[in-house]
Amino acid sequence: MKELTESEAFNRAAAYCSVAEHCSHEVSEKLRRWEVDAPVAQRILHRLIEEKYVDDLRYSRAFVRDKYRFAKWGKVKIAAALHIKHIPGEVVQQALESIDEEEYLDTLRDLLAAKQKSIRAANDYERKGKLIRFALGRGYEMHDIRKVGV
Repeated sequence: MKELTESEAFNRAAAYCSVAEHCSHEVSEKLRRWEVDAPVAQRILHRLIEEKYVDDLRYSRAFVRDKYRFAKWGKVKIAAALHIKHIPGEVVQQALESIDEEEYLDTLRDLLAAKQKSIRAANDYERKGKLIRFALGRGYEMHDIRKVGV
């Protein structure tokens, strides 16, 4: 592959960011795979952030919204996924605060009601244990699981 000039790499990265929301870590990884020199990649990333192609808070809010609404993940699992993408903790916290608490608990309630139909348990104690483990695996916190009545 021929070496990219700085402006070619910027244009390519800007096009990449225009198609879908990406965090700064994903963009820097993409630049690394394109074999852009580290100092050049830093300048490109800085310019992309300045020109609002990349915004970690905007990315985090979209990520939180999608994972919580469509994948029905809990806050713990979402925070862990964002941590893997090198999003700063305070940005993750801000993004998680955008979740409506009542809607969040309703989602958990619906998720557990659907799961309860497929659980085979000898008694109520075993059924509750399975539901709690399921919800914890989905990233919900124990206090939220208790709030919905498990």
